[in-house]
Amino acid sequence: MDMDYLAKWDTRFRWTGRIISALPLFLLLFSATMKLLQPEGVAAGFEHLGWSVSQATGLALLEIACVVVYLIPRTALLGAILLTGYLGGVIATHVRVGDSSFVPIMIAILLWGGLYLRDSRLWVMLPVRR
Repeated sequence: MDMDYLAKWDTRFRWTGRIISALPLFLLLFSATMKLLQPEGVAAGFEHLGWSVSQATGLALLEIACVVVYLIPRTALLGAILLTGYLGGVIATHVRVGDSSFVPIMIAILLWGGLYLRDSRLWVMLPVRR
């Protein structure tokens, strides 16, 4: 197979992965920002989920730290694992109170899908076969 052809596909996969990864990162950073700024309604949301609003800053800093680790190419896999754990807690919290957990599940899928497309090391570890 022509190496130029493979290089073009590799570049396309990487850029597609970067674009797919951007959406969940924006959502996570927006979530962290709301936890830090605590506009009206955040306290009620935390109360509904069974969390104290005093824990919002710590959760926001954890969320930002995980996003930063995910953004650095050398540590992106670790960041994806950390964010998966964080989102697992979010999902469990929402399930416990009877809310929908669709959004955090989609965020996790987009995080891993974007990382898979932009990091060829994962192509070797998790090959997609016909």
